[in-house]
Amino acid sequence: MNDIRYWIFVLIILFAIGTAAFGQNMPAEEDYFTIVDVTSPEEFLLEVGGLTVLPNGTLGVATRRGDIFIVENPTSTNPYFRKFATGLHEVLGLAYKDGALYCSQRGELTRLEDTDNDGKADLIETVYSWPLSGHYHEYSYGPLIAPDGSFFVSANVAFGAGEWWRGESRVPWRGWLMHISEDGKMEPWATGMRSPAGLGMVDGELFYAENQGDWIGSGGIWHVEKGDFTGHPAGLRWTDKPNSPLSMTTEDLYKHIDPRINKNERGKYIKPENIQDEEDYKTMFELQKELPALKTPAVWLPHGILGISNSDIQKIPEGHFGPFEGQLLVGDQGQSKISRIALEKVKGTYQGAAFDFRSGFKSGVLRMAWANDGSLFIGETNRGWGSAGESNEGLQRLVWNGQIPFEMKTIWATPDGFEIAFTKPVDPETARDLASYSVSTFIYKYHPVYGSPMVDQGESEVLGVKVSEDGTTIRLKVENLKKNYIHYLVVDGVRSVVDGQPLLHNSAYYTLKKIPDGPELSMTEVSIYDSGSETEQMVRETKDQGSNQGAPTYESVKPLLTKYTCTACHNRDVRQVGPAFSEIAQRNYTEEEMVELIYNPDLSNWPDFATAMPPMTNVPEKEAIKIAEWIISLNEH
Repeated sequence: MNDIRYWIFVLIILFAIGTAAFGQNMPAEEDYFTIVDVTSPEEFLLEVGGLTVLPNGTLGVATRRGDIFIVENPTSTNPYFRKFATGLHEVLGLAYKDGALYCSQRGELTRLEDTDNDGKADLIETVYSWPLSGHYHEYSYGPLIAPDGSFFVSANVAFGAGEWWRGESRVPWRGWLMHISEDGKMEPWATGMRSPAGLGMVDGELFYAENQGDWIGSGGIWHVEKGDFTGHPAGLRWTDKPNSPLSMTTEDLYKHIDPRINKNERGKYIKPENIQDEEDYKTMFELQKELPALKTPAVWLPHGILGISNSDIQKIPEGHFGPFEGQLLVGDQGQSKISRIALEKVKGTYQGAAFDFRSGFKSGVLRMAWANDGSLFIGETNRGWGSAGESNEGLQRLVWNGQIPFEMKTIWATPDGFEIAFTKPVDPETARDLASYSVSTFIYKYHPVYGSPMVDQGESEVLGVKVSEDGTTIRLKVENLKKNYIHYLVVDGVRSVVDGQPLLHNSAYYTLKKIPDGPELSMTEVSIYDSGSETEQMVRETKDQGSNQGAPTYESVKPLLTKYTCTACHNRDVRQVGPAFSEIAQRNYTEEEMVELIYNPDLSNWPDFATAMPPMTNVPEKEAIKIAEWIISLNEH
């Protein structure tokens, strides 16, 4: 090694050490958005199913146990809870309109009013009712109030009998969005829903949040128009009804995709599982030409990364949450977190970027509502569904302290890549460096299996970068944009110009449904400087050599835990949906036993957990061994 290369190498090592030391005081989500408990009486169990803020600032809270409370002074240190109604059937939505509360029970949209002003509902009437089969999974969500004063309600599918894994619409209108007028008339609006737990009205247009499951490769949000089919076939059973807005049938879908309704030699149904190295799979967007009613998500929320049970959708109002006003927040019940979505409309189609926003709530985030003081009420529940956090229920607030984090504010698609706006000016040296960025792509299978691995994964080289004069935006020229694919953007090298800090969240997932027209960047306009040179490679090799001397480090295995959604259900030291990694380590499994359990989980090993782990057959053996080695090492400390 010559002297110049040696000293460059030493400086990089010192910089890495200094960065690591500085990183101990790196800003965190709680430095900008504080989670505050809303104090409630001990005798009230707030498994929150619905939230709404009344015009005077009081808060309406509905629970899964059938109670509705009115909370006076809800943002104070001493809020007052008053029971408004009780005895309702699993309320999973609440809205206020014209002096009355409206809620969705299992089988009806209900109106409640206090006509004698004694603080309790004395008028409880059915606006519209729909059938029930009695299956536990027939949840109903809403109502969402449309601009014209009408209502939208969404309805879960049930599960099969012989095929307990397969979503079924046993009675009308399970797996549908229903549009209900104020006078109680219902028109079926759209179908293809499996577990549509969140509804949102964005600038007068209807969106809903879906959860991963059979036929649904991952969670996401859909823009829904009348007559859409959003992917799950159960509700197609009712398209022969006179008032159905679409004529597509289950048979129309099954002409293109095998539903895999098969039995073994004993006559028992065979549960469909993912087929590894499958070449002849379909994606949702590939079927749109043959099935025009099929609607793909506006934005995918990758499973296990941006949630596992996506829920409420809330638009951030003007003047709220600083630079993020106008964007969307999407709750997640399983990971007890909130993601942020920056939408744009390209060629008449909604698409956009999804970011991490705030985690750490004490139970699963199901409902959100804006308080009059600009904070965000968070309604939480766990029972039967499982979630991260230490509680089974909760009512909290998310409060912005007025400080602006260094974040990617939004991402726009361009004809040859992406434009990224930041909340603060970027350091031009780090922003002009191609090594600060990476872009990769993937998509999900459309099949009857529960969820999908990321498939057709690829890399998209960043060819050049252009930094705006004020440092608030950069434009990336990217090779191999893939229409209808999810583009994973990592911006881990850019620093703020003021204090040199990295981004609070350095990655985003952009769903690229349409590529806009317009002029492309020429190579003379962009920086092509790339510090990912021979010297940086030397540093990486040195780190790799050090890591090979023992068990994998958490930092080296973390990308795998994220990629294969392990962190969706497992935490290092705390029980979530599944046991903690450290708890698994205490079972003293061998490396071979651990790898086998990754591929073929055995729920009988963990009888106190209700949710079975799916077979993770998409994890390559080499990477499964690395995960197993790391878990085993936790028992050695």
